[in-house]
Parts: sequence; C-alpha cells; structure tokens
Amino acid sequence: MAHWREEYLAALTVRDQREKANATLYDAYAQLADRTSKLAATTKSASPAAAQSEAQPTVPSPIVPPSRKQRSTGPDSTPTDLLNTTRADLSEAQRSRSELQDRLNRVNTEVETLRKKSSQEGRRIIALENERAQLKLRLKDRDAELKGKAKLLEDFQDELATLNLQLNMAEERSTRLKNENQDLVDRWMARMGQEAEAMNDASKYS
Repeated sequence: MAHWREEYLAALTVRDQREKANATLYDAYAQLADRTSKLAATTKSASPAAAQSEAQPTVPSPIVPPSRKQRSTGPDSTPTDLLNTTRADLSEAQRSRSELQDRLNRVNTEVETLRKKSSQEGRRIIALENERAQLKLRLKDRDAELKGKAKLLEDFQDELATLNLQLNMAEERSTRLKNENQDLVDRWMARMGQEAEAMNDASKYS
C-alpha cells in the first residue's frame, strides 16, 4: 500500500540525513588528529631550552578561543598557538557534535512518533478492511435473503390468486347448482300438487 512505501522512503531519508550530519563531525576529528600529530612532531623538534621552559610549573592562563586569524597554522606558528588552535577546534567539534546529537535525538523521536502513528493507522486500516469485508458479506447474505423472501411472497400471491379464482368458480357452481335444485324442487312440488288435485277430482266422481 502507498503509506508503507512513504514510511520506508522517509526512513531512508532520515538515515541519509543522520549519516551526512555525522560526516562533519568525522571531518573535524580527522583534522584534530592531523593537527595533534603535527603538534607532537613540532614538540619533538623544539630546542631543549624551550622544552625545559615548558616543563617548569607555571600558572596556566585561561584558554580563550582564538579568532579565525589566530587559528591559521602558518610556518611562524608556535607550539602554543598550535595547541590553542587544536583545543579550539576540539571545542568547536564538541559543540558541533552536541548540536548534531540533539538534532539526531529530535529526528529519532519524530521518526518513532511517526512510526507509532503509522503502525496505529495501519492496524486501524486493517480493522476497517476486515469490518468492510464482513459488512459486504452480511449485505450479500441480506440481499439473498430479501430475494428469497420476495420470491416466496410472489409465489404466495400467485397461489392466493389461484385460490381466489377457484373459490369464485366454486361459488358460481354452488349458486348454479342451488338454482337448479330449487327449480327441480319447484317442478316436483308443482307436479305433486297436480297429482294431488287429480286424485281429489277422481275421488269426487267415484
């Protein structure tokens, strides 16, 4: 999915920024190592008098970070100047390292926050997709149930219409038979009445 790709690319970007940010620190330490080796070589080549004067205990003066002009390492630089320059470079490298470490910590915190948020959103998306699949399945089952009930209702209506037709036909037949029966009864009663009158007439003349 798209958000996993974005998270992966963001992690690669953070990694590249972290490695490039530390490159300045590595260069500073490399320069410091070079100047330290030069300082050692200069100290060894110094005169015995200068070495003896440096060995005598003196009250060290406060080290003030030299300016850009004082940090130049020209051929006339003394070991003290080189030492001060090296210490200033070390202090600058440490300050830069602290800033880079703070930035790295902030970036790590932000990355971790985004990773947690992305993980939570990923789990939420998976849960919603599962719920959507279940709802689709239930909707499909409901549609099938509705179609079945609609078919059952249609069949029931057809059967009811057929029964109503049969009932109407039966009622018509019953009415017709009732009329025929009544006609037969009336005719039979008329015939019986005629026979009774004939018998009465016959009995008068006998």
